[in-house]
Amino acid sequence: MTIFITGATDGLGRALAERLAAQGAPLILHGRDPGKLDATADALRHATGQRPRTAVADLADLNQVRRLAAQVRDLTDRLDVFVSNAGIGSGLPESRTRQTSADGHELRFAVNYLAGFLLTLELLPLLRRSTPARIVNVASLGQHPVDFTDLMIEHDYSGTRAYGQSKLAQIMSGFELAGRLPAGEVTVNSLHPATFMPTKIVLSEIGYTMDSLDEGVATTHRLVTDEALTGTTGRFFDRTRETRANTQAYDPTARRELWRRSLDLVGHEDPTL
Repeated sequence: MTIFITGATDGLGRALAERLAAQGAPLILHGRDPGKLDATADALRHATGQRPRTAVADLADLNQVRRLAAQVRDLTDRLDVFVSNAGIGSGLPESRTRQTSADGHELRFAVNYLAGFLLTLELLPLLRRSTPARIVNVASLGQHPVDFTDLMIEHDYSGTRAYGQSKLAQIMSGFELAGRLPAGEVTVNSLHPATFMPTKIVLSEIGYTMDSLDEGVATTHRLVTDEALTGTTGRFFDRTRETRANTQAYDPTARRELWRRSLDLVGHEDPTL
């Protein structure tokens, strides 16, 4: 089982990689910083005897996202699970003010949503050849409805709103993709892994924790590996419990509009047609 994890040099992504590597799973790890990525891979080799493959990209740049997908395709002819984990929070250590990506998109929407959306499209043929495969989106209970009249939040910006919109977009596009793919081929599920885990994002902006990192790892690991979830698709989980996302996620018109707009923003044809 080959597993690709974005944002694997810190927090949940790294801890999940450590658990999967200890179980002998072949991994492909993504990071933005080459030095941190190499250090992570070396640490896993020291701990397990096997060095995971690595791929570097800044997810705030869609050209780098495309190259990242190409790297993954070059590294493996089989991809069983894609864990879309990388992201930035509502404030520090990035910024509480509005920023834009290399492509001019609102930064949280670009990194937390569009990058994973484009990676999914680019890797979908490989995932479909690896049937049964899984896509796991690390989302959040912190959600905000998508405003299609101001998708890049040029008015009334707040980091919390931007973060919540990006996370709901993840869930909505996951629901939409799940409805377009046979469940026996590729499943698509999203989860809130835990609340205020001791990660760099939480400690920088929130300053305190609630749940342990181990809890977030366990709930994410379940979606990656649990055979009881084979064929389960189009769901949103709060830890291990299936729950409802924001009401907008269940509006088929809104989901289709987000899908269409997202394809335009990343410049990609619809691979499900």
